[in-house]
Order: sequence, then structure tokens, then C-alpha cells
Amino acid sequence: MTTISKAIPGKKVPAFSLPATGGKEIKLSDLKGNKVVLYFYPKDSTPGCTLEGQGFRDRSREFREQNTIIIGVSRDSLESHENFRDRQCLPFDLISDADEKLCVIFDVIREKNMYGKKVSGIERSTFLIDAEGILRKEWRKVRVEGHVAEVLQAVRDCP
Repeated sequence: MTTISKAIPGKKVPAFSLPATGGKEIKLSDLKGNKVVLYFYPKDSTPGCTLEGQGFRDRSREFREQNTIIIGVSRDSLESHENFRDRQCLPFDLISDADEKLCVIFDVIREKNMYGKKVSGIERSTFLIDAEGILRKEWRKVRVEGHVAEVLQAVRDCP
């Protein structure tokens, strides 16, 4: 049985490579030298997820000025991601984590109660990885309002 490494604050993030929008394969090793904001969200085109994506979109220039790459992650298909990205004019890639590999590394899958039924889903979470691949900060149980500004400030404070 294979043990999956977990992302731990203050430690190097385990290597990953997953399909993303634009026909890309995003590898952590290819991002070295940049800070990375990896935000996990439950589902494309839902109200909270749309607002969160728009928030990162609207401040994307400020993140770029801080040498920071934004990447959204959910379990949705690449086709769903492409549609969501196009409709919202998101200037960053979305990773399709249908097999939950990245979700497991970052421990974002939680049991939720939807209409009285227990389901497994992504807990809205964001992670800041520095230019050397070290996990510097994590936000869990994210509330969308004010979140992007808080992440941007952390990026500015991150060496």
C-alpha cells in the first residue's frame, strides 16, 4: 500500500502533476521560483465558488506583481473548468483533481451534510507555497468575503 505524503506548514510540498485548463499539465517542480496560491473550491459555477474565482481574478495583477501564480483546484472535469474559466474570464489555470490526489495531499476532503444526506466534498481552503516549494500558510473553512485580500497580504509578507 502506498502512503501519500501530506502538505505540512513549514515543509516542502510533495511533488504533484495534474491536468489543467488550456491543455496544460501543472507540475509543482515547474512552478519553482514563483510563489503559488493554490485554492481549493467545491464546484464550478456555484455562487460561492464563482465569487471566490472573481475575487482572485479581480486582484490577479496584484498577485502577478508579487511573483505569484494563482491556481484553482476542484474535482470538476477539465471541460467544466474550461467553461467556468471562459465564462468568468479567469486569467489563471484550474486543475482538475477528479481522482482527489491533490485533495488528499492537502487534506481538504470533508464529510458534509447536503439536504440531510452525508456526502464527501472539498472544504474551501487556500494554501500559500513559497518560491522554494515550502508551504508557508494555509486557510481552512474559508469564508469568501475578504479572503482574497487576506491572501494577498500574506503573499506580500512572504519572502
